[in-house]
Amino acid sequence: MSADDRVFSRLDIAFAKFLSLRTRLDALQKQVFEAIVMTVSYEQNQGHSCIQIDQKTRDLLLASELVSNDPENTLPLVIEQDRLYLHRYWHYENRLATQIKAMSQAGQPIVQLDALLNRYFEPTDKIDDQREAAKMAVQQAFCIITGGPGTGKTFTVVKILALLQELAEQPLHIALAAPTGKAAMRLQESIGFSKTKLPCSEAVKNHIPETVSTLHRLLGAMPPSPYFRHHADKPLVYDLVVVDEASMVDLALMSKLIDALKPGARLILLGDKDQLASVESGAVLADLAVAETLQANVYTLKKSHRFGGVIKELAEAVNRQQDELAWRILNGADDAVQSLQEDLIGYIAAQQADYLQLVKTGAEFESIYQAFSRFQALCSNRQGKNSVADINYRVEQKLAEQNRIDLSGLWYPGRPIMVTQNNPALHLYNGDIGICMVDNVESDLSGVASSGKLMVYFQRADGSIKKYLPARVPHCETVFAMTIHKSQGSEFEEVLIVLPEVGNPVLTKELLYTAITRAKKTIKLLAGEAVFTETVRQKIDRVTGLVDKFKS
Repeated sequence: MSADDRVFSRLDIAFAKFLSLRTRLDALQKQVFEAIVMTVSYEQNQGHSCIQIDQKTRDLLLASELVSNDPENTLPLVIEQDRLYLHRYWHYENRLATQIKAMSQAGQPIVQLDALLNRYFEPTDKIDDQREAAKMAVQQAFCIITGGPGTGKTFTVVKILALLQELAEQPLHIALAAPTGKAAMRLQESIGFSKTKLPCSEAVKNHIPETVSTLHRLLGAMPPSPYFRHHADKPLVYDLVVVDEASMVDLALMSKLIDALKPGARLILLGDKDQLASVESGAVLADLAVAETLQANVYTLKKSHRFGGVIKELAEAVNRQQDELAWRILNGADDAVQSLQEDLIGYIAAQQADYLQLVKTGAEFESIYQAFSRFQALCSNRQGKNSVADINYRVEQKLAEQNRIDLSGLWYPGRPIMVTQNNPALHLYNGDIGICMVDNVESDLSGVASSGKLMVYFQRADGSIKKYLPARVPHCETVFAMTIHKSQGSEFEEVLIVLPEVGNPVLTKELLYTAITRAKKTIKLLAGEAVFTETVRQKIDRVTGLVDKFKS
């Protein structure tokens, strides 16, 4: 993004002026200094952990006496090589790199490992990706297993957990975590399914946990502060922590997770490095996966066991930025991938028929939730034409016209909502999906009579169902459509991808790749060729110093 495109927030401006007043620069220098500080503050909010600077800018910043090239000083800004950081983000990045370097050197070879691996992986003359990943992981204190959808990341890690339990002198205390409730739920289902197929004793299986928590819950969030109950001085008790969907974990959270590991603990990160980077600062998984001195700790699974056909072809073409090939695939004759020809709002409304009928007939929440989760409209933008806000409003109006929902109030039977604000006290977190239904049970889980009332039902990561009065639900929004960012960690049988009519900086090949890989069976896409091409050609390029910190 060019400097002319930046729209600085009031916080960016106030922060720059606050620091400028405390410098000994002259008036002209202060103007330049303020512009630099506003830029680093702005870019940090855009996902960059630092900005690059030239020698002239470096000299001016050091003259301000508020910027240090010695990170031991606790000045507000830090210069490292040609990068300028807010001190907090330099600390996160540097501490993360230092600790991972130490962990990456803590592994040790295991004798006669092949014999044990032969029991979990059928011997073959060809290279078995999953076996090689497991062989690497059990000999390392820190490892990353990355790969696209269907490559068996979770299936492989379950075998790794069994192998580690067999090799351990005492049963390992293991934690399974994911960035969001939806991702945690998916991991939990996969772990439970995969455990039953392990070629090991029941005792080993019983020591592999099935409960998956969100990272915030694992670390012990203490809102509204940015701090957690577990940290370097009060570490987690676990011998091994496994984090799925690690591409979604930002720099600050990853640094705090590493901080909270007890000495000698192992860490396994799972994810797709080609997906969208975290919403907050950094591109941690992608950076670590290509870091020079970590290659012995990284394994990329390449063979997809369930994700194939034309959807895979489209995802790979987008990921390789082959825009012409991707457009041809999209407009080919395969029913699994098509451009949307129908009316947008009418099509989305029609996909809600099954679950709304189940709501009307008073079906169980599990079946209603499953029917709703079959299809999802995914948008690139939150505002504007064909955005999340626009589509949700128009779909509600269409369904009301068809007498499928009653819009006489904010809450109505069948209203699907997404929580947009964390509330740890209620165990509801940003991204959780709920459905409003008439409660036919005599009392809610707290014992309060609720029969006949509208309640909002949620499925938790452990599979349990929780319901709340609408007034208790944290800030939320209707979710007939959601942003592609919010869809990370989810899968749907059918996905409708909606791009805007005019290009914008949000549109990148990582965004489109992430949307495509949410679909299990079919994809429909609404986009003009020019916007589609621009999206495939545009790539996320976050400015960080993490990769440089792992150069030998």
